[in-house]
Amino acid sequence: MNSTLDAHDLRIVDRLRTDGRASMQTLCDLTGLSRSAVFNRVRRLESEGVIRNYGARIDRRLLGLEIHAFCNVQLKQHDSRYLKEFEARIGDFTEVRACFHIAGGFDYLLEVQVKNMDAYHRFISERLAAMDNIGQVQSSFVMSEVLERA
Repeated sequence: MNSTLDAHDLRIVDRLRTDGRASMQTLCDLTGLSRSAVFNRVRRLESEGVIRNYGARIDRRLLGLEIHAFCNVQLKQHDSRYLKEFEARIGDFTEVRACFHIAGGFDYLLEVQVKNMDAYHRFISERLAAMDNIGQVQSSFVMSEVLERA
Protein backbone atom coordinates (compact mmCIF):
# COMPACT_ATOMS: atom_id res chain seq x y z
CA MET A 1 0.00 0.00 0.00
CA ASN A 2 1.15 3.50 -0.74
CA SER A 3 2.40 5.10 2.50
CA THR A 4 1.12 8.52 1.41
CA LEU A 5 -2.52 7.45 1.80
CA ASP A 6 -4.21 9.14 4.72
CA ALA A 7 -7.49 8.37 6.48
CA HIS A 8 -9.51 10.42 3.95
CA ASP A 9 -7.95 8.52 1.03
CA LEU A 10 -8.71 5.20 2.70
CA ARG A 11 -12.36 6.20 3.29
CA ILE A 12 -12.70 7.21 -0.36
CA VAL A 13 -11.11 3.98 -1.59
CA ASP A 14 -13.24 1.85 0.70
CA ARG A 15 -16.46 3.54 -0.44
CA LEU A 16 -15.57 3.34 -4.14
CA ARG A 17 -14.64 -0.33 -3.72
CA THR A 18 -18.18 -1.12 -2.59
CA ASP A 19 -19.94 1.52 -4.71
CA GLY A 20 -17.99 2.64 -7.78
CA ARG A 21 -20.83 5.02 -8.66
CA ALA A 22 -20.71 6.93 -5.37
CA SER A 23 -21.22 10.62 -6.08
CA MET A 24 -18.74 13.34 -5.23
CA GLN A 25 -21.29 14.64 -2.73
CA THR A 26 -21.40 11.24 -1.01
CA LEU A 27 -17.59 11.22 -0.81
CA CYS A 28 -17.61 14.79 0.50
CA ASP A 29 -20.11 13.85 3.21
CA LEU A 30 -18.04 10.80 4.10
CA THR A 31 -14.76 12.68 4.44
CA GLY A 32 -15.88 16.17 5.43
CA LEU A 33 -13.77 17.58 2.60
CA SER A 34 -14.75 20.06 -0.12
CA ARG A 35 -15.85 18.89 -3.55
CA SER A 36 -12.60 20.06 -5.18
CA ALA A 37 -10.48 18.35 -2.52
CA VAL A 38 -12.34 15.05 -3.00
CA PHE A 39 -12.19 15.38 -6.79
CA ASN A 40 -8.41 15.96 -6.64
CA ARG A 41 -7.93 13.01 -4.29
CA VAL A 42 -9.91 10.66 -6.54
CA ARG A 43 -7.93 11.77 -9.60
CA ARG A 44 -4.65 11.31 -7.70
CA LEU A 45 -5.70 7.83 -6.54
CA GLU A 46 -6.52 6.97 -10.15
CA SER A 47 -3.27 8.34 -11.57
CA GLU A 48 -1.20 6.54 -8.90
CA GLY A 49 -2.94 3.27 -9.76
CA VAL A 50 -4.56 2.81 -6.37
CA ILE A 51 -7.90 2.92 -8.19
CA ARG A 52 -7.30 0.86 -11.31
CA ASN A 53 -10.75 0.90 -12.87
CA TYR A 54 -14.47 0.96 -12.26
CA GLY A 55 -16.82 -1.83 -13.16
CA ALA A 56 -20.21 -3.38 -12.68
CA ARG A 57 -20.81 -6.55 -10.72
CA ILE A 58 -23.13 -8.77 -12.68
CA ASP A 59 -25.40 -11.68 -11.97
CA ARG A 60 -23.72 -14.34 -14.10
CA ARG A 61 -26.85 -16.51 -14.10
CA LEU A 62 -28.85 -13.76 -15.82
CA LEU A 63 -26.23 -13.99 -18.58
CA GLY A 64 -26.74 -17.74 -18.82
CA LEU A 65 -23.48 -18.62 -17.04
CA GLU A 66 -24.61 -21.43 -14.74
CA ILE A 67 -21.20 -22.99 -14.05
CA HIS A 68 -18.74 -21.11 -11.83
CA ALA A 69 -15.53 -23.06 -11.26
CA PHE A 70 -11.96 -22.71 -10.09
CA CYS A 71 -9.24 -24.62 -11.91
CA ASN A 72 -5.86 -25.37 -10.42
CA VAL A 73 -3.38 -25.67 -13.28
CA GLN A 74 0.05 -27.24 -13.06
CA LEU A 75 2.49 -26.71 -15.90
CA LYS A 76 4.93 -29.36 -17.11
CA GLN A 77 7.81 -26.88 -17.36
CA HIS A 78 8.31 -23.81 -15.19
CA ASP A 79 10.99 -21.60 -16.69
CA SER A 80 10.03 -18.01 -17.38
CA ARG A 81 9.44 -18.60 -21.09
CA TYR A 82 6.70 -21.15 -20.37
CA LEU A 83 5.14 -19.00 -17.64
CA LYS A 84 4.99 -16.00 -19.96
CA GLU A 85 3.55 -18.11 -22.77
CA PHE A 86 0.79 -19.47 -20.53
CA GLU A 87 -0.05 -16.01 -19.19
CA ALA A 88 -0.22 -14.55 -22.69
CA ARG A 89 -2.50 -17.29 -24.02
CA ILE A 90 -4.86 -17.59 -21.05
CA GLY A 91 -6.06 -14.03 -21.65
CA ASP A 92 -7.56 -15.17 -24.96
CA PHE A 93 -10.03 -17.48 -23.23
CA THR A 94 -13.25 -15.56 -22.56
CA GLU A 95 -14.34 -18.28 -20.14
CA VAL A 96 -11.54 -17.23 -17.76
CA ARG A 97 -12.67 -14.37 -15.51
CA ALA A 98 -9.44 -14.23 -13.46
CA CYS A 99 -6.03 -15.89 -13.42
CA PHE A 100 -3.64 -15.96 -10.47
CA HIS A 101 -0.05 -17.21 -10.39
CA ILE A 102 0.10 -19.07 -7.09
CA ALA A 103 2.56 -20.87 -4.83
CA GLY A 104 1.99 -24.43 -3.70
CA GLY A 105 1.16 -27.63 -5.51
CA PHE A 106 -0.17 -25.85 -8.59
CA ASP A 107 1.11 -22.95 -10.67
CA TYR A 108 -2.09 -21.07 -11.54
CA LEU A 109 -5.61 -20.68 -10.24
CA LEU A 110 -8.24 -19.84 -12.86
CA GLU A 111 -11.73 -18.55 -12.18
CA VAL A 112 -13.99 -19.84 -14.95
CA GLN A 113 -17.61 -19.08 -15.82
CA VAL A 114 -19.48 -20.95 -18.56
CA LYS A 115 -23.02 -21.75 -19.67
CA ASN A 116 -23.20 -25.39 -18.61
CA MET A 117 -21.17 -28.53 -17.94
CA ASP A 118 -20.86 -29.30 -21.66
CA ALA A 119 -19.28 -25.89 -22.19
CA TYR A 120 -16.97 -26.50 -19.24
CA HIS A 121 -15.92 -29.86 -20.66
CA ARG A 122 -15.18 -28.24 -24.04
CA PHE A 123 -13.15 -25.49 -22.32
CA ILE A 124 -11.04 -28.02 -20.42
CA SER A 125 -10.59 -30.63 -23.14
CA GLU A 126 -10.45 -28.54 -26.31
CA ARG A 127 -8.93 -25.29 -25.14
CA LEU A 128 -6.99 -25.56 -21.91
CA ALA A 129 -5.65 -29.11 -22.35
CA ALA A 130 -4.76 -28.26 -25.95
CA MET A 131 -2.00 -25.97 -24.66
CA ASP A 132 1.33 -27.77 -24.95
CA ASN A 133 2.64 -27.18 -21.43
CA ILE A 134 -0.40 -28.21 -19.34
CA GLY A 135 0.55 -30.93 -16.90
CA GLN A 136 -2.47 -31.26 -14.63
CA VAL A 137 -5.82 -29.53 -14.08
CA GLN A 138 -7.96 -29.91 -10.99
CA SER A 139 -11.44 -28.37 -10.92
CA SER A 140 -13.62 -27.19 -8.03
CA PHE A 141 -17.18 -26.04 -8.61
CA VAL A 142 -18.96 -23.28 -6.71
CA MET A 143 -22.06 -24.58 -4.98
CA SER A 144 -23.14 -21.20 -3.59
CA GLU A 145 -21.59 -17.78 -3.14
CA VAL A 146 -21.29 -17.06 0.57
CA LEU A 147 -19.31 -13.81 0.39
CA GLU A 148 -17.98 -11.78 -2.52
CA ARG A 149 -16.22 -8.46 -2.13
CA ALA A 150 -15.04 -6.13 -4.85
